[in-house]
Amino acid sequence: MTLKQLQYVVTAAETGNITEAAGKLFIAQPSLTAAIHELENEFGITLFTRSGRGIELTPEGDEFLGYARQVLEQANLIRERYKGDNMGKLRFSVSSQHYSFVVDAFVRLLREHDTGKYEFHMRETQTYDIIDDVAHLRSEIGILYLNRFNETVIRKTLRDNNLSFTPLFTAKPHVFLGKGNPLAVKKVITLEDLKPYPRLAYEQGSHNSFYFSEEILSTVDCDKELVVCDRATLFNMLIGLNGYTICSGVISEELNCPNIIARPLDVDDYMEIGYILPGTTRISPLTARYIEILQSLV
Repeated sequence: MTLKQLQYVVTAAETGNITEAAGKLFIAQPSLTAAIHELENEFGITLFTRSGRGIELTPEGDEFLGYARQVLEQANLIRERYKGDNMGKLRFSVSSQHYSFVVDAFVRLLREHDTGKYEFHMRETQTYDIIDDVAHLRSEIGILYLNRFNETVIRKTLRDNNLSFTPLFTAKPHVFLGKGNPLAVKKVITLEDLKPYPRLAYEQGSHNSFYFSEEILSTVDCDKELVVCDRATLFNMLIGLNGYTICSGVISEELNCPNIIARPLDVDDYMEIGYILPGTTRISPLTARYIEILQSLV
């Protein structure tokens, strides 16, 4: 295995086409194919499946790609440190539930490193996909919450994927709603108050278990339910339909709609929001700095 071979795999995965990848790498297509085959034979795995449309990563290849990117990043850091070279883009990825402070920290990190070539990924995604992204090194860090209802299942899933959880802060449950909602005048909201209004929740895909729900108290019965995939849609429906969602209460007017407010929910529950990391991979300087920014914000 060589760094050059790892770069070949990363480029092939990014393009999805051997001919295009060979052109980007300035090598002949047979040479690229041979180099990938050598890696597959060395480790006894299949990295790509091939078809008339191009190539796709296998599950083994997807996992291998995460490690390859980590190795290439560390090699680039060594070159920068001792030779002053920068051999490629600065890369960083975070997967998270829909928290504005996570995006705020991401923006601040990017502003600090907006000096050259970079490729940053901010994935607001489903709970299980956050765990899967970090486990397969598609993201360096993931942000999610635990509470007494989901903790046993989430912690088991983290252990099964060799991931650690570190708390950032514990929040009392709040309700997000539009400023025009009749409940906006109340200082504290009860579950009984919420009954006439539609409840909004984020889609969790094939892992649509209550334990992976992004909203606490998801098992509480509700007559009107709306399920969405993104934060902009959720906020529009909070305002336009007098809906609500149960959350941590942390919101940024700079990054989100100023017409959304948070009110405490009168329940005996909590949200322990924290970050997950791979258990066997040393975090990068960018990840360490991102954690520092998260801690400063919360």
